[in-house]
Amino acid sequence: MEEFDIVLVNGTILTMNQGNDVYENGALGITGDTISLVGTDRDPSLRARKVIDAQGGIILPGLINGHTHAAMSLFRGLADDLPLMDWLNQYIFPVESRMDGDFVSAGTLLACAEMIMAGTTTFCDMYLFEQEVARAARVAGMRCIVGEVLYDFDSPNYGSMKKGLQYTEELIRTWRDDPLVSVAVEPHSLFTCGPDLLAACNDLARSHDVPLVIHVAETLSEIREVREKYGKTPFGHLESLGMLGPHLIADHCVHVGRQDMELIRDNGVKVIHNPESNMKLASGVAPVPEMIALGISVGLGTDGCASNNNLDLFAEMDTAAKLHKVQCMDTTVMDAVTVLRMGTIEGARALGFEREIGSLEKGKKADIIILDINKPHLTPLYNPYSHIVYAAKGNDVSHTIINGRIIMEDRQLKTLHLPDIFDKIRAQADRVRRWLKV
Repeated sequence: MEEFDIVLVNGTILTMNQGNDVYENGALGITGDTISLVGTDRDPSLRARKVIDAQGGIILPGLINGHTHAAMSLFRGLADDLPLMDWLNQYIFPVESRMDGDFVSAGTLLACAEMIMAGTTTFCDMYLFEQEVARAARVAGMRCIVGEVLYDFDSPNYGSMKKGLQYTEELIRTWRDDPLVSVAVEPHSLFTCGPDLLAACNDLARSHDVPLVIHVAETLSEIREVREKYGKTPFGHLESLGMLGPHLIADHCVHVGRQDMELIRDNGVKVIHNPESNMKLASGVAPVPEMIALGISVGLGTDGCASNNNLDLFAEMDTAAKLHKVQCMDTTVMDAVTVLRMGTIEGARALGFEREIGSLEKGKKADIIILDINKPHLTPLYNPYSHIVYAAKGNDVSHTIINGRIIMEDRQLKTLHLPDIFDKIRAQADRVRRWLKV
């Protein structure tokens, strides 16, 4: 009889596979880093080196944060409720111009702890000093895509634009064969990157067969600026530069009309929806139901803690579902199954990981979480999908497994020591206070 490394039993398994198969009183076996059994626990002699009793909870794929700026956990609550440009120019940019690798490392470790404890197993990051982000994620045991943000102007990390492309290429070479860390080419946006830089980024991504990630159509001011400079919509401008394709991951996509959505669909571009950030910054409401109806792959992201204040994808799913119901005045829009798929298998598809993660299927990587439902706000249970999207919170996650490794067990982190992280954060926060004199 086969012996597994880990077996999860006594839980309801939501596979999130193509048929959304569900196994009540399920059993899930892990061998090495891979799922080797998904089914019903009918064999009392099932053998494993480690047995995890889900205690009647819900076993589901780890959640996928398709867009964030992890180290911005250090900016949580810094100068909220200000006009966007005041917030950027008076607070965020001055701090970013002075930060260093230690700052980013500390902020990323904090973000990883928060995400693991809220059931996120994969994140896609865009920020500065991304070698430090990759190293921190590797220490935490998280799966990630990292990419150095690239601008037309100098960066506090790499300096000139040319060096930014070199830094990115070095990232790609350093992490190419890592089982958890992947790399993308990440120009910031159409209003901070001119056509020459965008074309160079596209060439670099295609030559190394890695994703290209960019903020697109996030604000009305961006739409006006792109129209004035290039006479096109954002996606029309990207099309003219030859950048549209399945390798492109477009973050936000708030202000896109039918023509842009058809360009997205026809070119296989992936979209990451960030509803809480878009609400907090008063950017608008992305037409996600229309995108999904057109067959566009849409994942979910939290954006950074400066424009969201948390990295909890359970909260993001709840917001996504309700925001579009009220926007469309239709209670059937963005149902719970659709939204949970955005946070799991569709999120994996958006990042190009759908063959590896995002659903619980034999042969896929073992990225798995357990939701503890033995709580007042999760009792009684009629519909597990509804519970996850509308009632559950990140701190209801009891176990997080990534790549077959137990990263959190019974709410206890196994790879990170929170008191040490908090000490680092306090020291970095003191630096921020000195810089800004707040």
